[in-house]
Amino acid sequence: MTVPAVGSRAPDFSTRNQYGEPVRLSDYAGRRDVVLVFYPYAFSQVCTGELAALRDRPELLAAAEFLAISCDPMFTLRAYAEAQNLPFGLLTDFWPHGAIASSYGVFDPDRGNARRGTFVVDREGLIRWSVVNPLPEPRNLDDYAEALAKLGADLG
Repeated sequence: MTVPAVGSRAPDFSTRNQYGEPVRLSDYAGRRDVVLVFYPYAFSQVCTGELAALRDRPELLAAAEFLAISCDPMFTLRAYAEAQNLPFGLLTDFWPHGAIASSYGVFDPDRGNARRGTFVVDREGLIRWSVVNPLPEPRNLDDYAEALAKLGADLG
């Protein structure tokens, strides 16, 4: 599957966060901009660095709902969130394995994990910005800030 184009409707999904609570993308429609952060593996070096850097940018976290998505099971995500003190939702794409990442064109079937894809979804459910980085390359959080600012987010 291909990565959805900027301006297209974001594929809706329903899953669970690290606490087992149901999360559906469409529940944010009309209420909040959402940043979907697909990452390969909990507890891996680059992913931990990226998510810790995000944790340390409260102005970004206040500007939108950040949802980090991996193919890890829910209990792994809970341990990861607690170990790293991550204050945002970690969503499981464990089963059906990679279904959410596949709908966004960022599932790597050879490795069985999500690639580093980020999608800014506005309150109308449209993708307004996206980037997909190679596995070893971390994303630039300033790019998130710029994309959110274009949506009118107050970044302090």
